[in-house]
Amino acid sequence: MWQLGDKTFSSRLLLGTALYPSLSVMQEAIVASETNIITVALRRQSPEMKSGQLFWDAIRHLNCAILPNTAGCYTANDAVMLAEMARELFQTHWIKLEVIGDEYTLQPDAFELVKAAKILIEKGFEVFPYCTDDLILCKRLLDVGCRILMPWAAPIGSGKGLIHAHDLITLRVRLPDATLIIDAGIGKPSHAVQALEWGYDGVLLNTAVALAKNPVEMARAFKEGVHAGRRAYLAGMMEERNMAHPSTALIDTPFWHQV
Repeated sequence: MWQLGDKTFSSRLLLGTALYPSLSVMQEAIVASETNIITVALRRQSPEMKSGQLFWDAIRHLNCAILPNTAGCYTANDAVMLAEMARELFQTHWIKLEVIGDEYTLQPDAFELVKAAKILIEKGFEVFPYCTDDLILCKRLLDVGCRILMPWAAPIGSGKGLIHAHDLITLRVRLPDATLIIDAGIGKPSHAVQALEWGYDGVLLNTAVALAKNPVEMARAFKEGVHAGRRAYLAGMMEERNMAHPSTALIDTPFWHQV
């Protein structure tokens, strides 16, 4: 079990709800992953549109906590407005805050992100900001009241994995009291294992499962990867060495001396 904001969960895997080949596959994959939290983008799936009614009916039956997000927003004002709408629709003060600054890389706009986070926290939201692995940006988000940060591993949907290992490890070491969840860029279960081995609290992903040849089996693979990474972190992994060290003692091995 782990504490996330003001709630307790058993799974450290968060899963998105976009890009699946069908609603039934999405439901099966989410169930197979054993996630407790799913993300929903209001601008892509509006409950007020009749065409989206089947989607909303589907996620209601999943018995997961919903983390609405502000995907598609490019200004702090737009993000705040969408967050307030999400709070009314879902009766939750949780919001995954996305304020994009570049259409090509989908990199967050650091200035608008901090601005929006400050406003939303003052309005009583639990803000989950999608950010880069920049230490100073993360500190500024903590300064305005964020307790949870969601740094990217790589650009959204790229599947490249944890490309800036040094920066991500530095974040974990320098921000020991913050809840850190890797968001974006995860492409393989091994990427999730590595993030959890480094001490990250969880991972959020979507594309790697939704676009897999078999999304349901891939969801199970990520579930197992997250478990393995967390167990390895808690067990205490051996440190890397620069020299070879025998794993078997040489106590009974005779030594011959030349005369």
